[in-house]
Amino acid sequence: MKEKKQSDLSVLLGYAGSYRGLTYLGLALSAAAMALGMAPYICIWLAARDLIAVAPNWTQAVNVGRYGWLAFGFAFGGIAVYFCALMCTHLAAFRTASNIRKAGMAHLMKAPLGFFDSNASGLLRNRLDGAASETETLLAHNLADIVGTVAMLIAMIVLMFVFDGRMGAACLLAAVISVCALCVMMTGKNAGLMAEYQAAQDMMSKAGTEYVRGIPVVKVFQQTVHSFKAFKQAIEDYSAKAEHYQANVCKTPQAVNLTFTEGAFAFLVPVALLLAPGALKSGSFAGFVTNFAFYAVFSAIISTALARIMFAASGMMLASTALGRIRQVMSAATFETVEDPVTPRDNRIEFRDVTFTYEGSEQPALDRVSFTVRPGQTVALVGPSGGGKTTAASLIPRFWDVSSGAVLVGGADVRQVDPHVLMDRIAFVFQNSRLFKASILENVRMARPDASREEVLAALEAAQCGDILAKLPKGVDTVIGTEGTYLSGGEQQRVALARAILKDAPIIVLDEATAFADPENEALIQRALGRLTDGRTVVMIAHRLSTVLGADNIIVLDSGRVAEQGTHERLVEANGLYARMWADYNRAAQWKISSEGEVA
Repeated sequence: MKEKKQSDLSVLLGYAGSYRGLTYLGLALSAAAMALGMAPYICIWLAARDLIAVAPNWTQAVNVGRYGWLAFGFAFGGIAVYFCALMCTHLAAFRTASNIRKAGMAHLMKAPLGFFDSNASGLLRNRLDGAASETETLLAHNLADIVGTVAMLIAMIVLMFVFDGRMGAACLLAAVISVCALCVMMTGKNAGLMAEYQAAQDMMSKAGTEYVRGIPVVKVFQQTVHSFKAFKQAIEDYSAKAEHYQANVCKTPQAVNLTFTEGAFAFLVPVALLLAPGALKSGSFAGFVTNFAFYAVFSAIISTALARIMFAASGMMLASTALGRIRQVMSAATFETVEDPVTPRDNRIEFRDVTFTYEGSEQPALDRVSFTVRPGQTVALVGPSGGGKTTAASLIPRFWDVSSGAVLVGGADVRQVDPHVLMDRIAFVFQNSRLFKASILENVRMARPDASREEVLAALEAAQCGDILAKLPKGVDTVIGTEGTYLSGGEQQRVALARAILKDAPIIVLDEATAFADPENEALIQRALGRLTDGRTVVMIAHRLSTVLGADNIIVLDSGRVAEQGTHERLVEANGLYARMWADYNRAAQWKISSEGEVA
């Protein structure tokens, strides 16, 4: 456990960069502050010694005032030094957390886009941003408290045995019992429970984000939170973990800890009663009373020191689990770049015996798939749900890397092409197009940041967005999502098409761009698609078979394999899977409800 904590600390300090030295300075100042905090107790002992020695002639204790001012000076100095220590550790902690977020975001920027389909945004945010915040507490407070408490304990042990070792041992016994209780609570199998607790918190955060996004559906069907089983189960799991940790892990050890730390004085009294007769006989009763007074006051700080240990140890555990979550982000697969990238010769797309299996799955999503899309050709991927259409399309821009085989663009394996070059050659239009909370102009300009205003307007016109701009209060400068300005699904899709048109990439990947459009928007989108795909290499995923009638080649994927391919006419004549899908599509298109309420 100790090596693991040291490893975690080493990782954290690695993120601190040039601020690592500031962390070390803060820790040294914290130790010095705690050592200064012990000095007032010595001053109290010296004052008590002088007063008892001259009792009852108190006026003869001329140095008591000086000891008081010394105690005040040490106490004030300790506070000032501790303040400086926290300033140093806080500055380092904030920079470290910032560096963790930057490193995490930089790593995620290199991750394949498919990674974000299998990792919810709420989960990634909690792992990266939330975990980075938890490391701030460790570096800003807990680590300084650990070092300061170690210094305090060393000073306490020395002082305990300087004046009267027997009374010191009595006070130390309470501390030993308390530390043992804390070790039972925070080490061994109980340490793993904290990781389970944090995992339950992650799942609750993920489910909560999904639930918030699904509120419209819940409200439409008049359901409650209990109908969202994943969210309800995540809350119950988190509650169960928290209750178990509190009731079964912390309850008894914490009770023992508090009993003995707060009752350390109870150990001191019996020892003092045993030692008092001997002190009376030896004539050193005044010194005995002085020592007893010192230890009676000193025992009160034991609870403070051990409370610091407990909270600091808790911070170490939280930081350890937080680093584990950060590692999950940092361990995400990234694009492997080559030293000598290959440049595609043209826009030809080729799948050579491609097999791909998603992480955690036993069955391949694609199994030895081979086909070719010639430059300027339009190829449609169709087939039953789960057949591998979206997976195949996502391998072209390298959202994922193939498990075996190869995907080639312009004769070059996409894994050997510079990612920026590859992405510049491909434009995408998905079913669910995402628009940023920014102006229409900036949303479209995302495709080509250096595009002029006139070029953006031309792309919007080509995408049939004139009616959209006409109804917006500020036209192309209207910010989406503000002051009640929202676009329908079909309108968002047309803006996304404008983005793709502006990019002017030679290869187009379409994922059923008209899936959620009403008839009017679908007609406009079809016109925009005609402008977008003219003269380009197009791979389109189609669910509405009417949209692929003019495709140069139709590839039918079933259970991850190519079942058949050809033009619409040839596939219908073949009377295979595509012919059955076409017949089902036509029946569905003619489906209606009769005036009597029966299905016709």
